[in-house]
Amino acid sequence: MVTSLVLRRMRVPLLVLIAAYSISILGFVLIPGVDEYGQRWHMNFFEAIYFVSFMATTIGFGELPQAFSAAQRMWTTVTIYLSVVGWVYAIGSILALVQNSLLKRKIEETRFMRSVNRLSDNFFIICGYGETARLLVYSLVNRGFQAVVIDQDSDRIDELIMSDIPQMVPALVADASDSNVLIDAGLLNENCQGVVALTDSDEANLKIAISCRLLKKTVKVICRAETLDTEANMRSFSTDYIINPFESFASRLAMALHSPSSYLINQWLTGVPGTVLHDPVSPPRGLWLLCGYGRFGKAVHRFLTFEGVTTRIIESDHQLTEPPEGSIVGRGTEAVTLRNAGIADAVGIVAGTDNDTNNLSIIYTAKEQNANLFSVARQNDGNNTKLFQNAPLDIVMESSDIIAHEILSVILAPLLATFLKQVKSHGNDWACELISRLIAIVGETTPDTWGMTICEEQTPAVISALEQGNWVVVGDLTRHHLDRDKKLEIMLLMISRNDEESESGARLITLPESDFPLQAGDEILFCSREGVRNEIAWIVRNRNSLHYVQTGEHVSEGWIWRMLSGNNRVYSADEGQH
Repeated sequence: MVTSLVLRRMRVPLLVLIAAYSISILGFVLIPGVDEYGQRWHMNFFEAIYFVSFMATTIGFGELPQAFSAAQRMWTTVTIYLSVVGWVYAIGSILALVQNSLLKRKIEETRFMRSVNRLSDNFFIICGYGETARLLVYSLVNRGFQAVVIDQDSDRIDELIMSDIPQMVPALVADASDSNVLIDAGLLNENCQGVVALTDSDEANLKIAISCRLLKKTVKVICRAETLDTEANMRSFSTDYIINPFESFASRLAMALHSPSSYLINQWLTGVPGTVLHDPVSPPRGLWLLCGYGRFGKAVHRFLTFEGVTTRIIESDHQLTEPPEGSIVGRGTEAVTLRNAGIADAVGIVAGTDNDTNNLSIIYTAKEQNANLFSVARQNDGNNTKLFQNAPLDIVMESSDIIAHEILSVILAPLLATFLKQVKSHGNDWACELISRLIAIVGETTPDTWGMTICEEQTPAVISALEQGNWVVVGDLTRHHLDRDKKLEIMLLMISRNDEESESGARLITLPESDFPLQAGDEILFCSREGVRNEIAWIVRNRNSLHYVQTGEHVSEGWIWRMLSGNNRVYSADEGQH
């Protein structure tokens, strides 16, 4: 495409140059000169080409053996101006071509497609590079995944290119809702694991979901939806995961009410790498004031009501939002409005309007009248993060952060979302105990969470042992492959086992004991410190390493295996092996 465009735009300038050179060369061949003996002589074509070449380029060697005649000098003068005109026209055309927006776009597309084709590992296509995508791309890259980004805003793509992400991320300025763009981004590539639609338009996200389902039914599709109608439409196309930030936050706030520790685990396990575990939040029960009854307010009101929490709505436009009876007219920024709503008796307040300034004003006004309020505020603009961090808030609702957490819980490991549901069902005390166990093993920063399936492709050593009639238990996967007495900083959170008798078709084993036997087909959810994943790989892929952690006995490897694996030594039982 780029080559054809260049040839098409440069066709006339090239023809002009060719014509100028041809006429000049032909003149020098035909016009006679006089040699040192007074005899007529003619340049041959090689000499003419040679002279015109250095003359037209202004190099001017001047090494021809014969002085020019008056006719030749006249023709040289004509040729000089002819070549200059030709080159000026050609260079001007080249400069115009370089500045051509279409050519730039095609060059970028070609470079982008080459970068995508060079991706050898699993990757996700991220459509839209806003605040959510920034968190998501950073988290994916730091967890060993690759990403491809598409966004219509060139400034956002420039921001991605200039960011400090540790590896190159192919990015393109284009409309992700265009199916051809999705194909160029690697949708049909076998390494493409999923498409995440995070654009600012529900319509565009819907079109992306439809395109993915029609072009590649097996690819995982994760979409953002801010309206219930769009969500329902996406579900009709069998979209794998649909994330509504308002519904998600309201659900988590309700979770924090009845199980603060479950809320903390949810935030922690799906957090951005390097995030430190925060102190648990404990929203009180009682009267809550809810300022704003839009999409966000409606979701919060519904979930709080389900939890049995009394809410009182403050809304400025009752005709538009239609709040329930007994709601107060106002924005919540006025002290008198808050007093009429019963701020003195309230235990919590939610500032949920679509204006960050108003939300901060609501919180400060409310705190002046009731300093003990549990305060929750909605942040609409990512640029206001510092303001909300310094405000007297217990919980900040930021859509980008919520969506990123939800998507990470889906991408990192298919079982993670299921495990988090199990955590919620077990209650606060169980979740609190789990936090203590996790901190003791992996520390207080966001752990590495991933999944593994007991199969020939991922765990050949385990499959070989099971086929031979040997047992492999959970505890075998928690030992160091060089020192079996050393425990790895890892925890098995859940095992999903095929069970035809179960309604879901799977039996879930939460926090399995160390002596729990593994079976072929088991899906395992791990949680560990960074880097421990590589240690596990040795055990599940190397039969000798698995044999050692099970028995304490080393098996000498043959020289061919040592060469292939990089081992040039035969290790004793005391030394271990690499």
